[in-house]
Amino acid sequence: MATSLHPLARYQCLVIDDFQGMRSMLRDMLRECGAKDIEMAASGKEAISLLAERKFDIVLCDYNLGAGRNGQQVLEEAKLRNLIGPACTWIMITAEKSADWIMGAVEYQPDAYLIKPITTELLLNRLERIAAKKRAFADIDQAIVNKQFLRAIALCDDRLKTDAANAAELQRIKGQLLLSAGNLDAARTLFEQVLAARELAWARTGLGRVCYERGDYTAARDHLTQVIAAQRTYLEAYDWLARAQQALGDDEAAEAVLADALKLSPNSPQRQKNLGQLAMKRGDLAIADAAFRKSILVGEHSILKTPDAYIGLAKVCSASDNNAEALKVLGAVQRQFDSDDVKLRAKSAEGLIYKQEHQLAKANTLAAEVDELLKGGGGQPDDAASIEAAELLLATGRKDSAVRLLQQVVKNNHENQGLIAQVQTVFDSAGMRQEGAQLVEGSRREALDLMNRGVLLARDGKLSEAIDAMRAASTALPNNARVLLNFASVAVLYLQREGPDRALVAESRQALLRANQLSPGEKRFAQLMDALALLA
Repeated sequence: MATSLHPLARYQCLVIDDFQGMRSMLRDMLRECGAKDIEMAASGKEAISLLAERKFDIVLCDYNLGAGRNGQQVLEEAKLRNLIGPACTWIMITAEKSADWIMGAVEYQPDAYLIKPITTELLLNRLERIAAKKRAFADIDQAIVNKQFLRAIALCDDRLKTDAANAAELQRIKGQLLLSAGNLDAARTLFEQVLAARELAWARTGLGRVCYERGDYTAARDHLTQVIAAQRTYLEAYDWLARAQQALGDDEAAEAVLADALKLSPNSPQRQKNLGQLAMKRGDLAIADAAFRKSILVGEHSILKTPDAYIGLAKVCSASDNNAEALKVLGAVQRQFDSDDVKLRAKSAEGLIYKQEHQLAKANTLAAEVDELLKGGGGQPDDAASIEAAELLLATGRKDSAVRLLQQVVKNNHENQGLIAQVQTVFDSAGMRQEGAQLVEGSRREALDLMNRGVLLARDGKLSEAIDAMRAASTALPNNARVLLNFASVAVLYLQREGPDRALVAESRQALLRANQLSPGEKRFAQLMDALALLA
């Protein structure tokens, strides 16, 4: 058995289990494996608190943690809040054997899951295997954490020359990186090479994604359908197939695809919410109602819970002539989410309900509150909140405020035809079809002019002035990914000519991360992140 010289002696370990006896048993097993620094948590809340305080190398987590978060939700939150990095080993330990649990766990990918009872020998064997794999991928993982996708791709290529044992995993990671870096030609070549040798779900799904990003939705649908026919538990393919079906205008088929995915893994708050929104769009209120309620239920203790499910359920209730419950749901969402955008959306929806009931005084009062929130807010509301607020403001005669909101949505998304169509629909519903079309086109041109000012200065070599112009553009349009990318691009040119400027590097990096959040998979994002890394 392990001695104090065992590598685990250096590791900081966390055991999460709601039963004292099981915590002690797992702690003793880790000690037998050579670990010395071991913390213990009795609940998901306590675990998150410890994970936020210090970095752990190994986490043993039970799935069932009593009231509050379960083990999967602790893992989800730890990953999304970056409380753990790629070097951390996370093993889920459970007595659960149900298909629901297994599919849910697979989606959020702990490094391993062990079914009770377990032995020290089994635990040590699994820890050593995971540690060996993490050592092999450490530099690639770190580059991914740093969003240096091109560097990570180069590291995959280097390792592929010598590491035959991990070749399949390296190819899979490289394929994902090529998609993240927006290099669709290289991604297609890789996926086709892999598929020529062997049919693999991740490669066929990757090829489907390439087709989707290219706008070839029919080919995307065919590839993704092929994946599901061959491997019906490969959930990622369902999500992309639903997107492809929607892009082809077949919402009914997309809804059926999401429903099939949820039969396999029903505890995903996001997928339930997506099904609810799609069903509501199709007027299938019964399915929308059930999906939104399920999303709220399974998301209660999850970081993935979303106000969209509450707002969606309120709209379904209202459309079903159940305004009393709709108002209760809108009250609940404001208690669950401490956010100005959520407050804005809830008040907007509530005002529209009163308008629908011809309670005009209450509708006007809420419109006034929405207007005040907009004036006193700390920044531009998100697109959903802006559009919903504009609907109430137009319905209650506050045209100027509504137009300003919708113009800002267009300026921040001047290339997003789907969102621009939504804005035009709001104008159409308010009887402003022609005027709305002119306002949309004017806003789109204004965004282009604002952006092009900096680009033209950069083209003329006036880089300092170009940076000022792009900074002003990004301040005016903080949610415009194209503007943010152009700011970073001009900054890289300036840094290459003028030399180091740590503040400008940091500012540019923040702009790029925001652009990637708004529009993932942009080729320029990967190129500019690598260029900035060389200039830092």
